[in-house]
Amino acid sequence: MSDSQVTIKLTSDEALVLSHWLEKLQMTDLSQVVDDPAVWVPIHTIARTLDKTLPQLLASDYVERLETARQRLQPEG
Repeated sequence: MSDSQVTIKLTSDEALVLSHWLEKLQMTDLSQVVDDPAVWVPIHTIARTLDKTLPQLLASDYVERLETARQRLQPEG
């Protein structure tokens, strides 16, 4: 079986918020959160990809950008 690739498209806000969450997830003991070690591989792959493509992660106003992105993604209601 060949391993074809899947492309996922995210907005900048989605990518920033997801990247932050994945960073926090990776700082925990993943075995307590994810019961299947095979899932760790795609988690790390996604996190690495986001780290490489998000210049906002190194911005001096990262915290403010993250909070603004979170606010924009909040469901209205």
